[in-house]
This record gives sequence, C-alpha cells and structure tokens, in this order.
Amino acid sequence: MSERRTEMMKASPRMFDRDWLDRLSRVHPVVPLVIFIPAIAVLFALGQESVPALEVGAWLFGGYLFWTLTEYWMHRIVFHFEPKDGIGARLHWIIHGVHHDHPNDPLRLVMPPSVSVPLATLFCAGFLAVLGTPGGWLVGVGFLLGYLIYDMTHFHVHHHKPRTRLGRLMRELHMRHHFQDHTRGFGVSAPFWDYVFRTPHKRGSRAS
Repeated sequence: MSERRTEMMKASPRMFDRDWLDRLSRVHPVVPLVIFIPAIAVLFALGQESVPALEVGAWLFGGYLFWTLTEYWMHRIVFHFEPKDGIGARLHWIIHGVHHDHPNDPLRLVMPPSVSVPLATLFCAGFLAVLGTPGGWLVGVGFLLGYLIYDMTHFHVHHHKPRTRLGRLMRELHMRHHFQDHTRGFGVSAPFWDYVFRTPHKRGSRAS
C-alpha cells in the first residue's frame, strides 16, 4: 500500500489534452537556472556600475526580501485560493492542486518558464518604473536570486533528503504543509514569515 501511494505521488496526470501544452507543464529543475542565471548576470552588470558596494548590497537584499514576501503571499493567497467547482477549481488544480495531489513528481517541482518568465519580466519592469536605475536593476537581481533559491529549495526538500540541520528543518516544515495542515507553513525558502503572519505549524504535532 505504501509503495502504491508513493508511486501515485510521483506520477502526476496530464494537465492538458494537447501534447505540447502538457509538455510545457513539466519542467526539469535545471531549466530555471539556465534561463535566469544569465538574466541575473546581465541585470547585475547594468546595475552595479559606479555604485558603492554597500549600496549594491542594500539593493540586492531589498530585492531578496521582497521576493520572500512575494513567495509567502503568492503561496497563501493565489496558490491556496480553492474554489469548489467550475473554471476556478480547474485553475487551482493546474496552478497548485496537482502538486498537492502528486507532490513528488520531479518534473512539477519548479515553476514552468511559461509562468515564471512573464512574471519576472512584469516585476522587473515594475521595479524600474518605481525605482529607476540603478536601483531597479539591482532589486531585480535580488528578487530573481530569491526566486531561484525558492525553486531549488522546493525541489531539494521534495526530491532529496537534506543532510544539514537547516535543510532537514525546512523539509520538515514543508512536509507538514503537505501532509499535516495545508493552511499553515506557506514560506518554503523563507519560513520565518509564517511566524510574522501567525501561520506556523503547531508544535508537538507530527507530519505524516
């Protein structure tokens, strides 16, 4: 029975009838690195020129911190908005429901580029519009680095058994979200926001 459950959690079903659309929903974890590391390098080159190192660090940290807030609230509000039926229920299943039903499918643990690239472009354009240059470039760098940390952390805690104390803690917290209480534990790479917004997992209970 446990082997059957394990296989069910790994092998997620088709999302779309069209083969090309379904292929786009399955992503190797290396793909975000291939796409976003060059983009981060370009943004950093544009933003750091003639800027004091301390100021560069402050912009980068601000961008990273903004990502962690985005991660928390996107997970809590968008991913876990769960209509009971109709197109809303279908969208929820595509966006996040399939991951909760089949949490160990290795090709559905990072965000598809068809979603991440437009979102990253929109956010970076917003940073530039609000902050101008070079701040907008550098905040974009911190934000995209935060996104990559999130994607790689999410893949790691699902697909590997972390060996470090921090890794084991993050895996435990995220598994509690999946198997104990999905209304808590929304921070994947930055679980400290759950304590700030009062959604940490309750102590003394165990994840499945």
